[in-house]
Amino acid sequence: MLRSGQVPTPPAAVGDEVFAALLGVAEEVLTGDQPAAVGVGCGGPMAWPAGEVSPLNIPGWRGFPLRARLTQRFPDRPVRLHNDAVALAAAEHWQGAARGHDDALAMVVATGVGGGLVLGGRLVDGATGNAGHVGHVVVDPEGPACTCGGRGCLEAIARGPALAAWAVQHGWRPSGEQTARAMADDARAGDPAARSAFDRGGRAIGIAVASVVQSLDVSVVVVGGGLAGAWDLLDGPLSAAYHRHAGLAFARVVPVVRSGLGPSAGLVGAAALVIRGDVYWHGDG
Repeated sequence: MLRSGQVPTPPAAVGDEVFAALLGVAEEVLTGDQPAAVGVGCGGPMAWPAGEVSPLNIPGWRGFPLRARLTQRFPDRPVRLHNDAVALAAAEHWQGAARGHDDALAMVVATGVGGGLVLGGRLVDGATGNAGHVGHVVVDPEGPACTCGGRGCLEAIARGPALAAWAVQHGWRPSGEQTARAMADDARAGDPAARSAFDRGGRAIGIAVASVVQSLDVSVVVVGGGLAGAWDLLDGPLSAAYHRHAGLAFARVVPVVRSGLGPSAGLVGAAALVIRGDVYWHGDG
C-alpha cells in the first residue's frame, strides 16, 4: 500500500454528500494521478454487480449507483465493487490469515457485521452478490430488533455501537466517548459492564460461526474489523461459545483467528478485485 486516507462519513447526509466525501478523499490520495483501475468494498446489501448500494449503516445511500458514478468519474478504467466483507475474504485468502485455505469464512465486526466466503478456492458471490452475510444469522430469536427488519441477528447484538449501548444500559459510564474502542479500554481497566459487553459479543459471534462452519465445512474462520482490535477481550468468550455449539468433529478443529491484515484488509481486498480478478471477480460475464 502506497498511500491511504480517511474521512468521517457525513452524519445524516444524503447520497450525493456521502459520494462527495468519498470522492474527496480519493482525490487527495491520488494526488493528481489517474488510477489504472478502481476497486471498492462497500457495506451491504447491494445490487451486484451493478453496484447499486444500500448499506444498512449509511442511511443516505439507498439504491445509490456507486459503481456507475465512479465509472463516470474514472472513464475507460475498470471499476469493480463488492461487499466490504467479501473484499475482506478476498484479502485474507490472497495475503492474510486464510492464505493456503481453499475454504474459508472471513468476517467484519465493526459498525456492522458482515462476512464473505471462499469455497473450493473461489470467492463466492451468491445470486445477488450478498453470499456470506453472516451478520444476519439469527443467534437469539428473542433478541433485539435488527436494522435489516429481523430480530436477534448477530449484527443486532455484536456490532460495536450495539455493544456500547448495551454496556451503558448495564452500568458502564464511559471514561471517554461511547464507542467500542473506549469500552475496550475500560474493560481492560476492570469495568465489569464493559467486560460483560465483550463477553456478550464474543458469545454471539461464536454461536453464529459454529452454525456457518457446520453448514459450509470451511477450514478457517478469520475475524476482522474494528472490534477485532479488542481480540484479547473477544477471543475467550468467542472460543468458549464456538466449542459449546460446534458439536461435529470436523468443525471442532477449525481455527477462528484474528485478521492477518488488520485495518488494511478491506483496502487490500478491494485491490484484489482488480489485481487478481481472475480469482476474485466474476461480475462481468
